[in-house]
Amino acid sequence: MIDIDDKINILHNMIAQSDNIVALTGAGISVPSGIPDFRSANGLYTTSKGYSYSAEELLSHTCFVNATEEFYEFYKNNMIYKNAMFNKAHLYLKTLEDSNKLKAVITQNIDGLHTLAGSKNVLEFHGSIYRNTCMGCGKKYDIDYILKSKGIPRCSDCGNIIKPDVVLYEEGLDEKTVTKSIQAVSSADMLLVIGTSLKVYPAAGLVDYYRGNRLVLINKDVTGYDKRADLVINEDIIKVVEKLTEKQAL
Repeated sequence: MIDIDDKINILHNMIAQSDNIVALTGAGISVPSGIPDFRSANGLYTTSKGYSYSAEELLSHTCFVNATEEFYEFYKNNMIYKNAMFNKAHLYLKTLEDSNKLKAVITQNIDGLHTLAGSKNVLEFHGSIYRNTCMGCGKKYDIDYILKSKGIPRCSDCGNIIKPDVVLYEEGLDEKTVTKSIQAVSSADMLLVIGTSLKVYPAAGLVDYYRGNRLVLINKDVTGYDKRADLVINEDIIKVVEKLTEKQAL
């Protein structure tokens, strides 16, 4: 069996040989920043209690429309981590971008940490908690306005409900973001998948557009795509980044 150091050597060589890397990231990359994931044993979906609906139901379009106050109670308490900071994994991807190797980060996360870390070409597949829009007049609001609002956040101009610019269950994705993501993956010479179970579609389906031979999956748990990958590293992402950084410094 190949040990972690051998896998780091392989990954290091793959990165060295690539000049059009695309990263696809999920909740696991932000766990070291103190943001819980969704589907692990300690994730949001298994530990959420005290609500009338499941987490998936609470984060649905139906709940937003029919039980808006309960939606926002759950959303504010469980989906917004304003004080969370980017970690070494976010910064590593930023350094790859700075070296002109990484061309895009496609993230399923709504936490904004890739942008906060300095990455420029970030495709937020499921939107961002930092953008919020009045459903009536279209006025934009920042995250502070949402957090300071009591109950349901409403527009200061027209009084209509403000909706987070995040993709809820039952909602369609932004077509421009999807198109750009597909184009990025299709043209990549390396696809680096980090911290995602690859269970959420259509985001997981982006892997199917990759045609190269450097598909790398870094995730604590196994995924349904592991057998298709050219390299699988089932380790803590921070440990991987630290070892990779040490290797590149030699």
